[in-house]
Amino acid sequence: MKKNMGSTDRAIRVLAAIAVAILYFSGTISGTLGIVLLVVAGVFLLTSLVGFCPLYTILGLNTCSRKSQ
Repeated sequence: MKKNMGSTDRAIRVLAAIAVAILYFSGTISGTLGIVLLVVAGVFLLTSLVGFCPLYTILGLNTCSRKSQ
């Protein structure tokens, strides 16, 4: 599993996950939409911690600035 996410991409995903979590736990978003967004935020957080996004592989994207080995 080669890293395919750059540091900027990872930071944006972490910030988006934090924003969704704050909105959910403050009650701004709720119901099914809130749960779906919370799951997406969890996936964003997990992929940013690992540095690998399976969807990027399918789409042929790579935001990692270093060369793949």
